[in-house]
Amino acid sequence: QVQLVESGGGLVQAGDSLRLSCAASGRAFSTYNMAWFRQAPEKEREFVASVRRSGGTIYYADSVKGRFTISRDNAKNTIYLQMDSLKPEDTAVYYCAANSRTVYSDTSTTWYDYWGQGTQVTVSS
Repeated sequence: QVQLVESGGGLVQAGDSLRLSCAASGRAFSTYNMAWFRQAPEKEREFVASVRRSGGTIYYADSVKGRFTISRDNAKNTIYLQMDSLKPEDTAVYYCAANSRTVYSDTSTTWYDYWGQGTQVTVSS
């Protein structure tokens, strides 16, 4: 089992930056694949970015590619999402997710077994 706690959300203006953090506790963090998803009001939860347990494989949604950067620090049991050039359409609750699977789809919520409570990001125009 792993527990996930997100932080770093807030209200910013378009073009600003934010860095989200997700702190994990429980079993060895380095054995988990990690990801960020987001959910805007009245929309389905969508994939944002993921990083495999090794840290060597990273994926991004097309909508955030070139603006967001996911990273992990296994020594601190934490992953980060650096969000630059934020747009109003990035407004959503951002969730951290984890699994310990060896075969799965990074972009589907179905394959993640653990979720944080979410942190709100609001980008004003």
